[in-house]
Parts: sequence; C-alpha cells; structure tokens
Amino acid sequence: MGHPRKARKKYDTPSHPWNADRIKQENKLVQKYGLKNKKEVWKAETMVKRYRRDARELLGITSEHNSQERDQLLGHLIKLGILPENAKLEAVLDLTVEDVLRRRLQTVVHRKGLAYTAKEARVFVVHGHIAMNNKKIDSPSYLVKRGEEELIGYYPGSAVIKLKIPENPKKEKPKKERPKRDSYRGRGRRNRR
Repeated sequence: MGHPRKARKKYDTPSHPWNADRIKQENKLVQKYGLKNKKEVWKAETMVKRYRRDARELLGITSEHNSQERDQLLGHLIKLGILPENAKLEAVLDLTVEDVLRRRLQTVVHRKGLAYTAKEARVFVVHGHIAMNNKKIDSPSYLVKRGEEELIGYYPGSAVIKLKIPENPKKEKPKKERPKRDSYRGRGRRNRR
C-alpha cells in the first residue's frame, strides 16, 4: 500500500540512461516548451504510454463492459483536448508526447500571447500572475481542458498587467533602460588618494 506521506512516482525513467538520440530529443522538448527538467518530459511520456496501453487492451477485447470503457477513455481524452471531438479509439495509438505538452497551462499561456517565451510563461504561472476564471493557478503542469482556454488571463491584482504586453509579443519587445553609471564607479582604492 505504501506510506500516505510518500507519494508514488508519476513517471517511468528511461530504460537506458545514455542514449544520445533520446537525450537530444528530450533536450529539444525541454527547450521548446520551457520545461524545468526532463522529469516533466518523462511524466508526459508515461501518460501517453498508459493511454496507448489501455487503448490496445480495449481494441483487443470486445464485450459490453468494454464499450463503456472505450467511451470513458475517449471522453477523458476529448475533454482534456488531447484528441479532437470526432476521434476514434485507434487515434489514441497515434498520440505523442507533444500532444500532452501542448495542453499544459504554461504552453497555453505562451501560445495565447500572455508571455514572450515559454520560460517566462512558467515564471508567470508559478508567481501567481495567471488566473483561470479569476482564480489563481500556480501549477505550470496543469492540463487545460477543452473550453478553458478562453478563461485564462492575468490575475486581477497582478503587477504584470501594468507592463501592457502587446497582442503579438514576438514582433515588438520593450527595451530595458540601462542604469546610468556613476562617475565614481570603476575607481579602485588606489585612485582615491
């Protein structure tokens, strides 16, 4: 059963630690989606593996109870927005890690234009600047359900609203002003005599 204070891992680690192709692919995903570490990629991979395993089992067996389980699995994935509305069970076998990573709150905030980069979107979420229906969500890994994208915005009391991020942040980015240098700065102890 396990100890209630010690949660089980929600991911499977790679079978071989030093596979160059896998490492390059994971690095690209971490860079593209602004993830903190590869553990988040492994969590998404584990989710995809479990969905595909369940779909394979359901495709292999036909029974009355099976059709109910098929509808539940498809309904769950459609509700999360991972699959389109009219998807069949065979579409679950074609899922990729990127399908899951696209539904994370951090990615949705970046795609919506509330942040310049994926890393900045993560910082906004963690620091409490992002809200869904005026309720703070501080978990960048939150999977945004279908229909919740329109409810995402800045938290009403957030200081980020004052920055006035433009509609298309990739075209223009505000330049930071450099502080003026002191005339005294740069002189060491020897020059003060």
